[in-house]
Amino acid sequence: MNIGYARTSTLDQTAGFEAQIEALRAVGCERLFQEQVSSIADRPELEEALEFARAGDTIVVTKLDRLARHVRHLGEIVDRLAAKGVALRILDLGLDTGTASGKLMLNVMGAVAQFEREMMLERQREGIAKARTDGKYKGRQPIADEKRAEIRRLVAMGLPKARVAREVGVGTRTVFRVLSEAA
Repeated sequence: MNIGYARTSTLDQTAGFEAQIEALRAVGCERLFQEQVSSIADRPELEEALEFARAGDTIVVTKLDRLARHVRHLGEIVDRLAAKGVALRILDLGLDTGTASGKLMLNVMGAVAQFEREMMLERQREGIAKARTDGKYKGRQPIADEKRAEIRRLVAMGLPKARVAREVGVGTRTVFRVLSEAA
């Protein structure tokens, strides 16, 4: 059975969403799982599709970025599917892990993507180092002691951390960082 998975990041992307569903139906997907959620959020429909698939089935997506967040995540999904005897088909790449050449291509693409990511991070580090020597990179600005005190006070009053972050005008991670400094 072909099992389709379609995802868009926002509700605004309805045209792209409909195009994915149409493409999945055109290749004979008998069951469709679809959601409109960011790739970094929990994706219950993807989980359900992966659980639903049985040996001999194929999970079909229109594009690789609709399925996986990054190379490691793709590897985890592929391993999980392979353990169940389920293939993966990515339409825009013409890739099907149900074939030996499809498996090879997926591994090559994964290696190239990982290489690109590492090169990008290396260029980023070099750029930051140069900006520092030129005096143009100063890093994140520290938050004022008054804001730290306000964060601690509001949390002590029992306000939720997300609300504290909004009230003080900082990110939620900053609230957690300030609270961990106090511990």
